[in-house]
Amino acid sequence: MANTTVSGSFAIHGQNPQHLVETVIRNRIYESNYWKEHCFALTAESLIDKAIELKYIGGVYGNQRPTDFMCLLLKLLQIQPEKEILIEYLQAEDFKYLRALAAMYIRMTFRAVEVYDLLEPLLKDFRKLRLRNMAGYSLTFIDEFADALLTEERKMGTSVPEKVVY
Repeated sequence: MANTTVSGSFAIHGQNPQHLVETVIRNRIYESNYWKEHCFALTAESLIDKAIELKYIGGVYGNQRPTDFMCLLLKLLQIQPEKEILIEYLQAEDFKYLRALAAMYIRMTFRAVEVYDLLEPLLKDFRKLRLRNMAGYSLTFIDEFADALLTEERKMGTSVPEKVVY
């Protein structure tokens, strides 16, 4: 039951929001210790504390293990916080990993016009982010991350939906 989308949630791009994360990665997240220990019963408010504790962004690493970032992204997709809450996450300039998490969620779920309006200000943020991937750790910048979200079809080892204009 802990892996079901909150009741009363809306379909995003015509499907269950959790299905925006690919099945293999989603199942690995459900099996991960971080998901079981830290993501149980998280709310939009308590998720902030977990996002602040993040030390890096990324999709999967090692033997296809999901990062904490991906676990929190799936939790956001599961609880579907209100738009105003996500905008506040994005505007929290003191917490760069919370901003990155909100940016990824917004890119996956919002309409194209909203995505560009909300993510373009991140192109002026030049702080460093640690990125964990299959090869280990590397550095990227928030502006590069935002640009990749706006231009690439795959990010963090998962497909991001096409930018839908409606």
